[in-house]
Amino acid sequence: FDARNRVVQLLQDEGALVKVEDRTIATPFGDRSGVVIEPWLTDQWYVDAAKLVGPVLEATRSGAIKIVPESWSKTWFNWLEGIQPWCVSRQLWWGHRIPAWFDEDGNIFVAETKEKARAQAGNKPLRHDEDVLDTWFSSALWPFATLGWPEQTPDLQRHYPNDVLISGFDILFFWDARMAMQGIEFMKEVPWRTLYLHGLVRDAQGQKMSKSKGNTVDPLGLIDRFGADALRFTLAAMESQGRDIKLDEKRVEGYRNFATKLWNAARFLKGNAVGASTSIEAPHATLPVNRWIIGEVVDTLDRLNRAFDELRFDGMADAIYHFTWGTFCDWYVELVKPVLSEGAGEEGRRLAEETRAVAAWAFDQILVMLHPFMPFVTEELWHGMGARPYDLIVARWPEPQAAMDAGARAEINGLVEVIAGARALRAELNIPWTAKLTPHLIGADGDTLQRLTANAPTLLRMAKLDPPVTADTAPANSAQLSAAGVTIAFPLGDAIDLDAERARLAKAIAAAEKDRDSLAARLGNPSFTERAKPEAVEKARADHAARAAEAQRLSAALARLG
Repeated sequence: FDARNRVVQLLQDEGALVKVEDRTIATPFGDRSGVVIEPWLTDQWYVDAAKLVGPVLEATRSGAIKIVPESWSKTWFNWLEGIQPWCVSRQLWWGHRIPAWFDEDGNIFVAETKEKARAQAGNKPLRHDEDVLDTWFSSALWPFATLGWPEQTPDLQRHYPNDVLISGFDILFFWDARMAMQGIEFMKEVPWRTLYLHGLVRDAQGQKMSKSKGNTVDPLGLIDRFGADALRFTLAAMESQGRDIKLDEKRVEGYRNFATKLWNAARFLKGNAVGASTSIEAPHATLPVNRWIIGEVVDTLDRLNRAFDELRFDGMADAIYHFTWGTFCDWYVELVKPVLSEGAGEEGRRLAEETRAVAAWAFDQILVMLHPFMPFVTEELWHGMGARPYDLIVARWPEPQAAMDAGARAEINGLVEVIAGARALRAELNIPWTAKLTPHLIGADGDTLQRLTANAPTLLRMAKLDPPVTADTAPANSAQLSAAGVTIAFPLGDAIDLDAERARLAKAIAAAEKDRDSLAARLGNPSFTERAKPEAVEKARADHAARAAEAQRLSAALARLG
């Protein structure tokens, strides 16, 4: 503050100082230097941005520019309609020099080149302005300057305007709006038709990453540990329109396990003589389980295409993830294992060949649909499954030319529901796997009984269930569940001690409800939610949700015992 004290001294010497007062004022400090930022008035160059925004506003209102998510449109319009003059000069050592020159008398000459400026000045000696253009001014030229503009190159004619710009919302005004301004000004056409704004990638607690906080995440480190595919899929799966991404290593690790699941499925298929499919269309199938998986591919592709059209990256990832891990790996592969072992006779061999063809085709569709998210492992498996005439990256998008088979879907989905329900029942009630259970279908029609009876070997192999029977009412000492559109009762007999199991569940429910209510009371206390660290509040919310779900699950298990 030596300069300030010197100014005060000079004013006193001149007799011009009236008085000195102590005032508390907001004082800006440099975030890196830590010292006070002193204002310094200088001459700068400005662009009259108000003359550029009109065509941008009209393009947005007419739909020539579409903003996704729509919620950002209001912010876009508010900023453009209240546009201020744009300071485009910067005092840096790099960048595009301001196209202005000064003569010895301080007169300014603006031209495209120094020669043209000298011509304007009558060939006087000129000094080039030392300022450079704002980075965002130069970057605003990117959609066309990178394609050879101002020359009308083939690249410029082919790629301008572009289709979609994907951008962080934090540079909506710095870059996106200015690209639109300059694109329309110089090219007389919008630079892109859709502006997709994604969220910011934050740390696991939702805090903005900062070197000073020490919470930055090195993507190369995550790639080294979990693979590039896992990181790519994580970012896609967590990209929900209008929300930031809380990047948790556990999520990346989970999707690394997803890639491992895919790899193991490929190993199983190859070990059972399933190779590369030679068909883009769905193969002909007679087995219900094969007709079912073809229909599930069609359904997944439809959901994936809709999500692509709507730019719902999380929806895309969700569709292919659940189909691959759940439908294909957990259910289809398990259901067809006996078929692939080739039953006796010509019919057994025919069904095995059919299943190999369908399994190969379905796995190929998975690789193609998953490739935009996990390009490396899918390309590796694409060639690993057998000889291919082309790389996966140039493969055609799936065209099954098939439809959902309603009968096969009802049969296999019902079978899956019964198996999953029986497994959950065993886990919740501690029923040993050695105890076989008999499903009693309460008031079921003949079609339901016939479909489940036809799959009796599968029920025995995958859920340790005897062939189903019908009943008007639930037998005594039964556990019940709803599956395949009916109520199913399982007489427990001596499989478990019912009284002891009821007591165990009641005790567990009481403990879960106590924790749930305690956490609810803490979250309802403003002293906690307003004063505690954000990560502590977030953890309390997560714990409350977990204990509430646990209480609900245990209560459902107790209700099944009657």
